[in-house]
Amino acid sequence: MHVVSYALFLVALFQCRFLAFAILDPIDFLALQSIRKSLHDLPGSNFLASWDFTSDPCNFAGVYCASDKVVALNLGDPRAGSPGLTGRIDSAIGKLSALAELSIVPGRIYGSLPESISQLKGLRFLAISRNFISGNIPVTLGRLRRLKTLDLSYNQLTGGIPRSIGTSPELTNVILCHNHLSGSVPPFLSQVLTRLDLKHNALSGSLAPYSLPPSLQSLSLSWNRLTGPVDKLLSRLNHLNYLDLSLNQFTGPIPGRLFSFPITNLQLERNSFSGPVQPTEQVTIPTVDLSHNRLSGHISPMFSTVQNLFLNNNYFTGQVPSSFVDRLLSASIRILYLQHNYLTGIEISPTAEIPLRSSLCLQYNCMVPPVQTACPLKAGKMKTRPTSQCKG
Repeated sequence: MHVVSYALFLVALFQCRFLAFAILDPIDFLALQSIRKSLHDLPGSNFLASWDFTSDPCNFAGVYCASDKVVALNLGDPRAGSPGLTGRIDSAIGKLSALAELSIVPGRIYGSLPESISQLKGLRFLAISRNFISGNIPVTLGRLRRLKTLDLSYNQLTGGIPRSIGTSPELTNVILCHNHLSGSVPPFLSQVLTRLDLKHNALSGSLAPYSLPPSLQSLSLSWNRLTGPVDKLLSRLNHLNYLDLSLNQFTGPIPGRLFSFPITNLQLERNSFSGPVQPTEQVTIPTVDLSHNRLSGHISPMFSTVQNLFLNNNYFTGQVPSSFVDRLLSASIRILYLQHNYLTGIEISPTAEIPLRSSLCLQYNCMVPPVQTACPLKAGKMKTRPTSQCKG
């Protein structure tokens, strides 16, 4: 009798162990094993310690299941200071057919992105940033028609941005900054795209007027080699709250209506923008940087409400509007850089005291600065332009 009971106990135990393995789909189980073999904890990290395949993989760190399928994979340890993971992303990742979210937090993952990621038809969130991913962005990522966020920033990716990615209809965030990408910026057709960050690459070419959707709220293209005019494009993007096009080779005018958009930080410095700048209304953008361009004409009084205004190293002429002086002396303006232009005067008393928390630089214009103020070192030591440059 005791022998029979013990035998039944062993059968029950075997069934329980079998059921424990049957919780997860066998294909997903094998895929996780392959993924685990290709990854390792960096010294000081113990993220993969919980990946013991004698237990339920749905209880592993970073593995999230629904029913018998893996739906999210968040690899690494997000705690501050954790060194993360190293190794490669195994192509078996493409076997997790129900995967909707894939992220790998900062670490030392190297090698290329496996093409098999494009098999994850339900993938909505793909974020593998601050690692050492190299090679090209797979053209086949354009097959991920449900993808909302694509973040491959701070890696070593090369080649171009596939045009197929721009056709994904549900993209809301595309973050490819700090790589070595080249070629042109493809058109983005998603009408729900809100953030596009491509800064610090080697992108070139021009942007067509309708290449970006008006849904954009944040656009960063700085530190590239982009050229051509953007006035027609920018005029359409009236939901922008952040714009950084600095350190490119953009040309042509800056549209006046841009300054009425709900932007908090406008960075257009170090390009080749030209012509006058005429905002259509009083500018409420806290920081406006138009320095190191080829802008000309008079300075609009509409800029006097900007807290940090950089108009230096351009071709502005005429008098500085009196409204600037009033706001400067009341410390409403914190930074007013007007050096290296062709300005002819400013109505401010030589005995006026500039508030300590405000900074004014007027040197190297077609006037002797009426007040002595500290300028940045890059402004040089020359107080006034040579008379020969100021005739006419």
